[in-house]
Amino acid sequence: MPLQLSTELGKVLITDECIAVIAGSAALECYGLVGMASRKQLKDGIAEMLGRDNLSRGVEVRRDNDSLQIDLHIIVSYGTKISEVAHNIQTKVQYVLNDVIGLEVDLVNIYVQGVRVLK
Repeated sequence: MPLQLSTELGKVLITDECIAVIAGSAALECYGLVGMASRKQLKDGIAEMLGRDNLSRGVEVRRDNDSLQIDLHIIVSYGTKISEVAHNIQTKVQYVLNDVIGLEVDLVNIYVQGVRVLK
């Protein structure tokens, strides 16, 4: 069910898929993030990295009444401080969703599913 915003000009319907794509693209702008990971369970202990065309697959949008929660499944770069990368992603996603769509995001949960060594 799409999110409905009412303005003086009418109603705006925003799907969860749209919110997921915006959150995923905002996350990819952050330093230390290699890519989005599949939300599915790990297969044989290896996280499946998704390409840029699959941004919404690594993002889960949950809405309960007036609460909006975003879950991001990510793969980080080796040598970066994971807690800093996660904090930067949380801040960026919350800012972009508030600024671009006008949504108040309650929680941005980060699930680090892998570390990738860049060459």
